[in-house]
Amino acid sequence: MVKNYYKFLHIILFFAFFSILPSKIYGQCAGQDNIFTVCDIHDTSSQTINLFALLGGTPQLGGVWTDDDKSGGLNLNTGNLNAQVIRRSGVYHYTYTVTSGGCTDNSATIEVTVGGYSGIGSRATVCSSQLYFNLFQAFSGVDPPPQINGHWHNDTTNENLPDSSFYIKGLQGNYYFTYTMDAIGSCPAQSSQIIVSVSRAPEAGEAGDLTLCGDNDLTPYTNFDLFSLISGQDPGGFWRDDSGTGEIVGIADHNIDIQKIYTSYGAQTYNFTYVVPSPNPTVCPVDEETVQIILQKKLDFTGATVEVTSDICETEIPTATYFLTINKNTAVIPDGTYLVSYNVSGPRGGTRIDRVAFVNGVLRFQMNSSYFQQVGTFRVTILNIYGLGIQACQNIIGDLHDDLIISPNPDLQGARIDPVTTCQNKDVLVTISNALKLADGDYDIVYNIRGANSSTARVARITSVGGVSSFVIPGNLLAVSGTSVVTITAITHVSSQCVSSALLQGNILINPLPNTTALRIQIPDDCFGKTFTASVTGLGSLTDVTLSYTLSGSNTSTVQTIVLPVTNGNASFTIPSSLLLNTGSTTINVTNLKNNITTCDVNVSGISDPFLLNPIPAAPLASNQVFCKAEDKTIANLEPIGAQYKWYISAVATTPLAANYVLKSENYFIRETSSAGCTSEPAMILVTINDIPAPILNSDGPNFCGLDNPTILDLVNRTNSRSSVVWYDAEVNGNLLPPSTPLIDKRTYYGFDFSSNTGCFSDENTAVTVSLTDCDSPDYPFFIPDGFSPNGDGVNDSFVIPDIDFLYPDYTIEIFNRYGNGMYKGKKDKPAWDGMNYEAKGVGSGIAPNGVYFYIINFNKDNKPPKQGRLYLNR
Repeated sequence: MVKNYYKFLHIILFFAFFSILPSKIYGQCAGQDNIFTVCDIHDTSSQTINLFALLGGTPQLGGVWTDDDKSGGLNLNTGNLNAQVIRRSGVYHYTYTVTSGGCTDNSATIEVTVGGYSGIGSRATVCSSQLYFNLFQAFSGVDPPPQINGHWHNDTTNENLPDSSFYIKGLQGNYYFTYTMDAIGSCPAQSSQIIVSVSRAPEAGEAGDLTLCGDNDLTPYTNFDLFSLISGQDPGGFWRDDSGTGEIVGIADHNIDIQKIYTSYGAQTYNFTYVVPSPNPTVCPVDEETVQIILQKKLDFTGATVEVTSDICETEIPTATYFLTINKNTAVIPDGTYLVSYNVSGPRGGTRIDRVAFVNGVLRFQMNSSYFQQVGTFRVTILNIYGLGIQACQNIIGDLHDDLIISPNPDLQGARIDPVTTCQNKDVLVTISNALKLADGDYDIVYNIRGANSSTARVARITSVGGVSSFVIPGNLLAVSGTSVVTITAITHVSSQCVSSALLQGNILINPLPNTTALRIQIPDDCFGKTFTASVTGLGSLTDVTLSYTLSGSNTSTVQTIVLPVTNGNASFTIPSSLLLNTGSTTINVTNLKNNITTCDVNVSGISDPFLLNPIPAAPLASNQVFCKAEDKTIANLEPIGAQYKWYISAVATTPLAANYVLKSENYFIRETSSAGCTSEPAMILVTINDIPAPILNSDGPNFCGLDNPTILDLVNRTNSRSSVVWYDAEVNGNLLPPSTPLIDKRTYYGFDFSSNTGCFSDENTAVTVSLTDCDSPDYPFFIPDGFSPNGDGVNDSFVIPDIDFLYPDYTIEIFNRYGNGMYKGKKDKPAWDGMNYEAKGVGSGIAPNGVYFYIINFNKDNKPPKQGRLYLNR
């Protein structure tokens, strides 16, 4: 009924609202304001209230909602209101805004009254061990939960509560409460009742502690009742051994043997807990109370150390602070707060007790400075160290002490610095003498350098003995030659760190170092075993130097020194052969250059020169060699062959034989020269030159009858070496002629003999010019052709009388035409007529025409008369 009533009321309000609107309505983009009431918060309809639908007029879509009162219930994206998440009843405003133009009103507001909601009655059970119970916890699990701006009433005691807190300590039983949300607007008030059931908690009582010294007699505590350390407890509980001593045997056991505990487990704190079970364990937990049995052990500080910091100088007395530190080292001292009793010696000494904490075995605290007000040694002695509270044991302190020293400041009054000469960039030893007011010991001094060199606030350590000490100024502070002044400005005693100002000066003369800017060293590459000379340049104006160097690479050496006279900035020296025992690349490295006049030297780096000790080739492998004399072999033909080999006529010769030197039967010596120009020892070979005599021609000589068609074989048979002679058509580079080669008249042939033993031809030859004319026998007729056809077909193209030259070597022939005109003249060297006109003037442009021609042969031998005849020319 209530729900329907509110719906009806909303309809009436809706029509009443529109009835009072003016008759003329202007454009309102956001719609019109409206009011709305939500009373039934528990209803699901209150979860989604569409505020846009509640706007009057014709609002435009796309506007923006704002939660003006920050109720937390509005979804700004959808415009839906969830009243169930609003935790307080009240009146809330929500504004809808549209930004488009042309509107008289761009925003409209919905006023929502949210009625009170007291939740649904419930019940809670709690334990009296709690001090307070928040009554809202009784609504745990209720959805939605009640709003929070109502008020509570204790129905059991009939009193209003200022808030939701219920004090329950010591209570037991059921208690009734009413929660009321007041009426608001048209929404009535609401109330809900809860019941809180309080269960009594168990009580374990109040515990006390027991502190004992374990090193004392614990016999009275061998059957100690734990109940003697607790009071006000509920009966029916039991004891629990939290420290695992094994002394609690059963649930009813409450007696322990403390002597046994100490013997077994030593000094520490042991916990035993009295546990009282809960009569309502689902509501109240058990109650526990723990007692402590504190067993102490005598603290033995034997081996601990004490230190007073720090020693100071007399000038620090007015401002110094002093700390005392005790380090337990191997002593077993638990962390905690202790009281330290100590004594300070001296004219203002005394005894004092301070409260200090041991942390990780270290105790540190500040002492009163009034004890330490003058130069001297002050002893601080620890008298006792003990913990706070009950002290069951007397601790062992032993001899714990430390001395604080207040030292006087050092004094250099009356001291002097002796003049010193050094070299540029070299460390220099500076001596301080006559420092009679300076006690023996170690000191740190601060000094400055000015003059040719400048440096400030440099520190060095000196050891003073009888007023004399010294220190070294590093060479890098003396980089400029000339005179510099060193000034000591402060001195600090090392052990006490006491410092005094000073003004002690001395002169340092700095000679220049040799200038190595242009220094160079060079050693040419050469062959192993040769003399290697180093050339040194760039020595400038130096005249007498000592050069130090090392060798690295194939040959190594320690530092070598050599004194060098210098001329015009140059010097040279020879590397000892004893240092050059290996071939390969060796580098000479200059390490130091010393001016012998000033004794100043400079270490050198980066000045070096690699040089090669080229290996000497081994003597070449060569064997004896045999040649034929006819081959005309030269040095170039000897093996091995190559540009690296040179041949000599003797083992000591230095000039090699020319490549065209003709070999003889004799000894030759070969040396190999490497690409680096290194020559080996010689190797000897024997060269043998073989030869045989030229063939001898028989007495019948070179004359043959041509009609016999003689060949090379006929010529071979006319020598004394028929089985080995060979013939060539030239004396040099000729062709070997087979035995069947026909001999040619007036041709010269060259015969060489050949030895099958040596494989050599004779160097000399027999030259034979063959004559094919000796044909006196009547058995040799000759034929005279009666015609020819010079047409160029290769057949019978010339007129030739065969073999006439063998029979009549001095013959001549003439040919005439029918008119008696001479056409041709021939002889042995011009035996053939080719049909051309060679003699007659103006006939046929030199071409003999077809026809009959006449010849005359003059034999010119044995008075044989000429012979006439005719021949026919047909082309």
